[in-house]
Amino acid sequence: MKVLKSIFLFIVLLGTYSYADINTTESNFTSKVRLVSSNQSKLAEANISDSNVTIVDNFEDEFKDSNNSTANRFDPLEPYNRAMTQINDKMIIHILDPMVERYNNLIPEGGRVAVHRFFKNAKAPVRVANNLLQFKLRNATEETGRFVVNTIFGLGGFFDPAESDLHWVEHDEDFGQTLGYYGVSDAIPIVLPILGPSNLRDVTGMAVDGYLNPLRSSKIGNSNYKIAKTPFESLLYKGGDMFNRASLHVGEYHIMRNDALDLYTYLQDAYSEHENEKIKE
Repeated sequence: MKVLKSIFLFIVLLGTYSYADINTTESNFTSKVRLVSSNQSKLAEANISDSNVTIVDNFEDEFKDSNNSTANRFDPLEPYNRAMTQINDKMIIHILDPMVERYNNLIPEGGRVAVHRFFKNAKAPVRVANNLLQFKLRNATEETGRFVVNTIFGLGGFFDPAESDLHWVEHDEDFGQTLGYYGVSDAIPIVLPILGPSNLRDVTGMAVDGYLNPLRSSKIGNSNYKIAKTPFESLLYKGGDMFNRASLHVGEYHIMRNDALDLYTYLQDAYSEHENEKIKE
């Protein structure tokens, strides 16, 4: 056990020296959230004076999809969704953030990015399968190549020579996006504990992807390639992935939270817009 811990620590620390090639720009989701926030804030300011009616009308025409998406959506779970949004908010502010702050003080950013790469590399079978289902054959081939190269030459995925040396970029596809690709509606919004905003289509997609994800245990089919052998191990890997990912986006949730006129609709609109753009790609 001590040997394994030493190897893991070595890889994490080694990751700090490869950090020069890491893209630290904000995530697409955060950018979309800020766009929705900006739209809502500008709309509220424009409505202050009757003399600005023309400005408001033009603004609403330009951004009507992002601002009205939740208002026009069938939302039978709204009371639950709003309650869960508030619960998640309290958990992030009072539990997750303090833990992430301590974690960041312990592990350098380059090491945390290396861990993030490991989790992404392990989930390559999900991306390969969904690219194939959407007939994106070139992307599926690149994803397969990335998995092989990064697993062998990237120390199990802690490093990404496939992108830095071969310029093979990740093509992120999941079964929720595959369903959307074939025209399946997102149905109703659902706020998941800890995970946050989602919808019925994407929750279904998560369940299907779990059978291919090596980090999720499964009793169906051949699971010899699974890294997680038990539900507890699945939860451990999922939690570790989420926690480490949160450490790379410190402060972003607070920006979203402070800009939101209505936290539930704000996050749901941003999530929907982000997912719809991913489906169109």
